[in-house]
Amino acid sequence: MTEPMLIARNAATDLLLLPQMANRHGLITGATGTGKTVTLQTLAEHFSSLGVPCFMSDVKGDLSGISQPGGGNAKVTERVEALKLEGFAYQGYPVSLWDPFGVSGHPVRATVSDMGPLLLGRMLDLNETQSGVLNLVFKVADDNGLLLAYVGENARQFTTDYGNVSPASIGAIQRGLLTLESQGGAQIFGEPMLNIADLTQTDRGRGVINILSADRLMQSPKMYATLLLWLLAELYENLPEAGDLDKPKLVFFFDEAHLLFADAPDALVQKIEQVVRLIRSKGVGVYFVTQNPADVPDKILSQLGNRVQHALRAFSARDQKAVKAAADTLRDNPNLNEASAITELGVGEALVSLLDEKGRPGVVERAFIVPPQGQLGPITAAQRQQLMQTSLVAGAYDKTVDRESAHEILKARAEQAADGAKKPPAGAAAPSASGGGSMPDRFGERSGRREGALEAMAKSAARSIGSQIGRALIRGILGSLPGGRR
Repeated sequence: MTEPMLIARNAATDLLLLPQMANRHGLITGATGTGKTVTLQTLAEHFSSLGVPCFMSDVKGDLSGISQPGGGNAKVTERVEALKLEGFAYQGYPVSLWDPFGVSGHPVRATVSDMGPLLLGRMLDLNETQSGVLNLVFKVADDNGLLLAYVGENARQFTTDYGNVSPASIGAIQRGLLTLESQGGAQIFGEPMLNIADLTQTDRGRGVINILSADRLMQSPKMYATLLLWLLAELYENLPEAGDLDKPKLVFFFDEAHLLFADAPDALVQKIEQVVRLIRSKGVGVYFVTQNPADVPDKILSQLGNRVQHALRAFSARDQKAVKAAADTLRDNPNLNEASAITELGVGEALVSLLDEKGRPGVVERAFIVPPQGQLGPITAAQRQQLMQTSLVAGAYDKTVDRESAHEILKARAEQAADGAKKPPAGAAAPSASGGGSMPDRFGERSGRREGALEAMAKSAARSIGSQIGRALIRGILGSLPGGRR
């Protein structure tokens, strides 16, 4: 059995996180500046030492220091002495740096077909009606091998089988794509797509800590939340069932978790709940990091077994109510007034409740978090470059597949179709004046639809969608066709 991890300590007891219970998920909460990020770093170091890979987002830009040995920090030295930590030694940990924009780490890319309509609608900030149309468009595209622009231009043809397809909503979706591109989102969609297996690597027996540079990504909060949720969903879909293990296969830290749920539609919250509930059996532990437990919906909060509550500020009656609600989420300790303690906690001090060997929440204890052994604060640009060059995935994602290629191929096919249309084959039936006909006649079955329909669709799409993300959307939906990626 893997040794338990010392997370916090007080004068009376050690607070130990059991590795076999780490995939029962967790929650780290507290106001700004109370020590959440340092607690996250401490947990990641412990998991790495056990050979468990981790994934975390670096919102403030200071988690990269985990790759270097600590030292020279008076507060850390003081905490080590106060807690009487025997064998404490500064050390760095294996790290892979990631960046959706490819500047501060290896690029993280997704395909539109993998992102899917629910997450893409969230990223585009679509309303309920527009999200419904996007779902419908993906359905039409999947059934008939069509593209977004073609569906928009020919909406009336699909009304009978699929319901109303509003050209105005298609326009809103395309405007959302342009907005996303202006925020740098074009760099997220492309190939090679991230291989989820690259997040589960070890280096000489220690788990690799994957750090996503998110300081720029946070300028678009919904893009940030959607990208992380996509990563979580990819883990769920691609990892095999593992059952109960003596330690997790991967621990996923979701910082600024309130962004995931803010204004999220019920359908998305239900999907998140499902993933969190079921991903445990894949050997993945999910730890949400946010300011207040109230930021997380109750159905998801109830699944988070390991809790670390840092200080909250209570300046108003509303704040005091929030503090009381936070205290109520912890297992009561008859010797501790949790609500009062939450407002009195110092930096690096927390109320801690961890699962025991039977999966029961432990009685909450007030304790000091064990300090990390890695460096606190960011690394230099030279150190970052060195890490990227020596990473286990160095070179695997640096070269981008040309997103223009699909657009160019479609354009070429459309030109060929136009030439072919001038010379109909002998014996071919003359088209009706109305250009009508049933949908099966017009598009054919999916496995054997007419080439002419595909050519016309390609011409329409190539003409109508000009942005990088629009062309990525063409390529992404093409990936769902027979012979494509999915």
